[in-house]
Amino acid sequence: MEELYTLEKEVGRGSYGVVFEGHVVKTGQKVAIKRLPCSNPECIELYLQELWAMRATAKNHINVIALHSCLLQTGPRSLKPLKPGKLPLRLVESVLKGSVVGAAQSQERIHAQATAMKRTYSLSRLQDRTNTVQVRPKLQDTTKSNASDATTPQRPQNQARKRRAQSEGEQPGPLRCLALWLVMEYCDGGDLNQYLLSRPPDAQRNHSVVRQLCRAVAFLHGLGITHRDLKPDNVLVCVTSKGPVVKVADFGLSKMSEGLVDGVENMQHFSSTCGSDFYMAPEVWGGLTYTAQADIFSLGVMFWAVLERITFLQEGTTQEQLGAYVCKGRSGWLMPLGEALWENADLQLCIPMKFKRAPPLPPPPGPSTCTLLLELLASNPDARPPADQLEARVRSALKEDSH
Repeated sequence: MEELYTLEKEVGRGSYGVVFEGHVVKTGQKVAIKRLPCSNPECIELYLQELWAMRATAKNHINVIALHSCLLQTGPRSLKPLKPGKLPLRLVESVLKGSVVGAAQSQERIHAQATAMKRTYSLSRLQDRTNTVQVRPKLQDTTKSNASDATTPQRPQNQARKRRAQSEGEQPGPLRCLALWLVMEYCDGGDLNQYLLSRPPDAQRNHSVVRQLCRAVAFLHGLGITHRDLKPDNVLVCVTSKGPVVKVADFGLSKMSEGLVDGVENMQHFSSTCGSDFYMAPEVWGGLTYTAQADIFSLGVMFWAVLERITFLQEGTTQEQLGAYVCKGRSGWLMPLGEALWENADLQLCIPMKFKRAPPLPPPPGPSTCTLLLELLASNPDARPPADQLEARVRSALKEDSH
């Protein structure tokens, strides 16, 4: 690793891996380096999905995180670059067989390899942790978030839906395929939660963020990529002199189809219930088959939260999360929009939200924008606008409301 890149410090801990700030040895360019331990076939399958999706996007869109290279770790100090378009066959075989190829080594030897690897990369204090789809403390980087307002509503921990997760006690994979390392562009603004909530509300900035997200999702859907886990945590920000540039990231739950077929988007159907509970569409909550239109619902939740600065707290934490919700009962229990709409498809959402917003407050969205938000959050997927029409619809609504 030290011949190609230097690892500086940990800046984030994601769904199944750890992200470091690093530099390219030859050029000094700052990069983000994500380590994905190949410990079981379920995790490996997610890693290969992420790699395949990121290779498909390459560096072709400014609002999608760019993958520079991928390295396969085959020993404590042995890494080799993967050629473009190639997948590591041992990992593919592990997924197909349902067991890690070459994992018949003794536990003592595996443990010794893991210890040596951690010492080599000065990561002995780091441990890959289980992650769930429940709302939980955000992955920390060097940017400190603002202290949350005491009135920020909270979401109880036991109400969240869990994603597949690896157990705490799993040992690292075999010597031949210890980990994948993804080298990506570095985003100095943190994620969308950290960036927006650490600054006073600004309508022009919020509108720019929303339009950029429209462009990113239209690009992904045009390639046949359904993200399936769109949320502020998975949107990174690059700070520039002209304003924030947002980057959609984390493709571990994404799925690929044929994209446009004869100029028409291919609406492949999915059945796996996955995502993050506050952003999942009603059809996903209900366990129905769903299409890329589930991403549009997730965008609607994000747009509403960004435009009105709607936040909540995970119980036991002090870090705010951007996200819209429905209050239930006298206690004000928070229910994700998708879950509420699955239970009652005729539920009338109150847009703009006139309470539970984080001060200082931005101006509420105008009538045209509110109408568009209701379309994005429709319980019927077919009633939501497709991604390729979304940016034009957003621009038109914002222009009408500005008058």
